[in-house]
Amino acid sequence: MAKILALIPARGGSKNPPDKNILAFKGKPLLVHSIEHARQSRHVGRIVVSTDSEKIAEIGRNAGAEIPFIRPAEFAQDHSNDLEVFQHALHWLDENENYRPELIVHLRPTSPLRPSGLIDEGINRLLKHPEADSLRTVVPAPQTPFKMWRLSGEYLEPLLTHPVYPEPYNMPRQLLPPVYWQNAYLDITRWTTVMIKGSMTGDRILSLMMSPEDDVDIDHERDLQRAERKGRGRVRQKVSSLTA
Repeated sequence: MAKILALIPARGGSKNPPDKNILAFKGKPLLVHSIEHARQSRHVGRIVVSTDSEKIAEIGRNAGAEIPFIRPAEFAQDHSNDLEVFQHALHWLDENENYRPELIVHLRPTSPLRPSGLIDEGINRLLKHPEADSLRTVVPAPQTPFKMWRLSGEYLEPLLTHPVYPEPYNMPRQLLPPVYWQNAYLDITRWTTVMIKGSMTGDRILSLMMSPEDDVDIDHERDLQRAERKGRGRVRQKVSSLTA
């Protein structure tokens, strides 16, 4: 059976808003929702929170996650990227515990409304495709990049070209290729992708399509209110289906 690790990055230095990863959502810190999602998985064997904050570490432990290390400050800056955070965690676990998972499930605390079963669906999909380096969830993009521009001095230049249409920005949207937005609900990658290829995704990235209605990412406090409304809407839908 494959070793599968859920790794939840939750640094303490977020400024927009402050302590974003532990803001209250539906009566619990955001971080706790991701830990609970991982605990519901049939395949996840370990849940580790990577944090530089003792406060966040305590919340994580109380919710059932492991905090085997405190993340060094050099990997907890505003400019720190996912790759260095994951490489630090995986190197620490390999060196100190001789633990090397096959798959790493990346769960961001800012996505507290993951549908039930999403994590296992993603794991099963990636396990069935050994040629793939990683998987991530996507939703149909609300805007097409074929109608986006960059500035060259005072003049506009198209962001993208199209192999068929010389002026895609003048074409009806319906004739342009569909495009998708990575919504950060779920990323799964292989140990070899992170540690050998030095990438969070590698070259072959599987898709897992989600509905736009499920897409809520919390970057600002106002996003919490929007997520709360979506959560209440789901409860009403469930009650309606039970009483229909």
